[in-house]
Amino acid sequence: MANTAQARKRVLQNEKRRLHNASLRSRLRTYVKGVLKAVHLGDQEQARSALRAAESVIDKTVGKGVAHRNMAARTKSRLSARVKAMGNVAQ
Repeated sequence: MANTAQARKRVLQNEKRRLHNASLRSRLRTYVKGVLKAVHLGDQEQARSALRAAESVIDKTVGKGVAHRNMAARTKSRLSARVKAMGNVAQ
């Protein structure tokens, strides 16, 4: 357990930060799932709008240091590829 006042304060700060970061990660995953759900349903217009929203959330999460930029780039690439593939199937 923390012995000094400074260490006790850091424990509280770290817990607060951990909860906040968990919330941001959860929001990121929710938006990604929204895109995947729209793709699964075959609704291309909804998938495109969900992709735009998800990309924004992904970039914000990276900017706050919660997610790594390579993970964000990989996720955005895979989501956009799925949405783009929907267009090829529909035509």
